[in-house]
This record gives sequence, structure tokens and C-alpha cells, in this order.
Amino acid sequence: MASVSLKGIYKKYPGNVVAVSDFNIEIKDKEFIILVGPSGCGKSTTLRMIAGLEEISDGELYIGDRLVNDIAPKDRDIAMVFQNYALYPHMTVFENMAFGLKLRKVPKDQIAKKVEEAAKILDIAHLLDRKPKALSGGQRQRVALGRAIVREPQVFLLDEPLSNLDAKLRAQMRTEISKLHKRLGTTFIYVTHDQTEAMTMADRIVVMKDGFIQQVDTPNNLYQHPVNQFVAGFIGSPQMNFIDSKLLKVDGKYVIEFGTEDTKETRGVKYTVEVPEAKADEKLLEPLVGKEVVLGIRPECIHDEEMFISSAKTGVIDTTVEVAEMMGAETYLYLNCVGIQMTARVSPRNNVRPQDKIKVAIDPNRIHIFEKDSEKAVIN
Repeated sequence: MASVSLKGIYKKYPGNVVAVSDFNIEIKDKEFIILVGPSGCGKSTTLRMIAGLEEISDGELYIGDRLVNDIAPKDRDIAMVFQNYALYPHMTVFENMAFGLKLRKVPKDQIAKKVEEAAKILDIAHLLDRKPKALSGGQRQRVALGRAIVREPQVFLLDEPLSNLDAKLRAQMRTEISKLHKRLGTTFIYVTHDQTEAMTMADRIVVMKDGFIQQVDTPNNLYQHPVNQFVAGFIGSPQMNFIDSKLLKVDGKYVIEFGTEDTKETRGVKYTVEVPEAKADEKLLEPLVGKEVVLGIRPECIHDEEMFISSAKTGVIDTTVEVAEMMGAETYLYLNCVGIQMTARVSPRNNVRPQDKIKVAIDPNRIHIFEKDSEKAVIN
């Protein structure tokens, strides 16, 4: 098994196109790391550089203690699982799984033993005589994983391996891959654009945007303490609400104000959320008093229950329901508050209908504050 170290890695294409910039991370032995981000952020390019399928333009890549920048993919002791499975259609499942071992001139009895062991782990032992076209998407994915397992690599690289599967099978395969990681005790580096996969499977997540690392942290820390607005919006579903606001100081307390401006025709509608003492860090907030900020609040921290609204001293707002999505165990309410769009995740017990006018309460203990220009998190 091995650690993986990326030091100042860049990928530049002709025409001064930079796909990955100054990528630095130390991946521990046996760690499950997931690279996540929108399409075109550089996550698959980074994975392909680790595999040796893309040349590194600048920086150093170590697998274990070995510098592998100039080492061929076949000699890096890694195995890659692709999005499209990349199985040979004319070969049986057994032959597909055994192919890499045959190339390495591994004795036949050893090949048979390794393939059968991997097939048993993945529950595909009964499929060894079938061709890929006779398999479902989930079975093909297991064969692709089996082909990687038999090689007993130091590092597994997985490039969006579940994106071609339906939702139910994807959830099942997430569990299978997590179990597989624990069973094999190998370093896994996994790429996905699906933040649910990242949140449920990873030891640590690398959030990327435009070729740059935005934040590397545990799933819980990313969710609770995002470093900027991009991470806050990318992690979590439905995504965090962002409200353009102003930070004020009233009677010695920090208050976030949002709403509409006064005009000749109408008086403005203003709502306020008081920053609780536990979050009111004077050093961070004082320079922002009187300035525009962005208030962040997750959908589950906007409450429509009467007990929250009646006990709230601050952050109660009037909204109109635009859409109510019944999700079974919860309901998503898409709300309009003086032209500000927000989403609330509430109990399905409340039979709210579109166009209903309802009060909701923002939980002040769960607010996030971001700088308007830099989008950096000030308070989490």
C-alpha cells in the first residue's frame, strides 16, 4: 500500500490553457480521497496525471517514496476504473479480469485463484463465463472493479465510476465501494461531480474549481465550515441559500439586514437577523459594519413550525410559497421573500400549497456570513 503526494502540480495545454494550477495534497496510505467539482474543473485531468495518462507540466508526483513523473503508467503500481467500464466485448468476464495478469506472465493457476477471489468479493462469480453485452450496467461496473482488484495495486484510481448507473444502483454501488475500500485496505482516489457520493464515501474531499483547490477537508467540516461561497454552495443538496445583506451594529450587537430599499412610491421592507454572541467575533465583524455582505443559510435551518416562529427573537420573515416539492420524508419549499428566492427543507406534515403566504424563521445559530467581493467565509 502507498501514500500519494502531489507537490505544485500544473497541467498546461498549448495556447496557454491551464487546466490544473498549483495542486498540492498529501494523501495518506489507505485513505479514501474524493476529488469533486463542476465539469471542467480539472479533477479528471489530475487523476489522469496520477495514472500517467497525462503528462505533468510542472511539479512532482510521488507514489510512496518514489518520484513517478517519468515512470510509465504500467510501472506505477496503480489500477484505474473508468467511467465507461472499458471492457473488451469479445472476452468473457473471466478473460477481462485476467487480461492484465496474463500480460504480466502470471502463472495460470495464480490467475484463476485471483480472479475467483475477486469475483467472490464482488458477487460476480456466477457471471465469469458471460460476455459484457449480457451484463447489466452494475454488473459491468463490478467486472471493471474486479479487473483492478486482481492486480493488487498500491493505489486505486476511479474516474466517475457510477455516473452511468441509475439512481438506485448508484446508491447500492456507493455502499459496495465503501465496503471494498475497507476490505482491501488500499489507497482510493476517486473523481465525481456528485457531491452526495463525495459526502457519503470520502475520508476527505478535495473541492476544485477552475483548476484550483478550493478546500480539502472531511465531509462534515466542508458542510459546517466552508471557506468560501463556492464550497458552501457546492456541498449540500438543496444548496445553501445566499442573501445579499448589510452588516449593521445596533445597541452594541451585530445585525444582518436584508430586504427592499425605500423608494418614492413605497417604503422598504426590512428583515433582520441578529448575529448570536457565540458567532459575534469582533475582530472579524467590526471591519464589515456598514458594508454589504452575503448571508448564507442552509435549507434545513429555515423553519416553518409555529414553535420556532413564536420563540424566535430575530429572523422571522414573511414569504410566499412558489413551489412545494413533496419528497416523502421531507418537503422542499421554494419561497419568495420580497423578491429574494430561498429554499426551505421542512417536515412533510405541513400541507402548504403554492401561493400560500407563510412566516418562516431563520435559525441565527446556523448562519454563515461571506464577504461580498472576495466571497470568503467570515463567520461559519
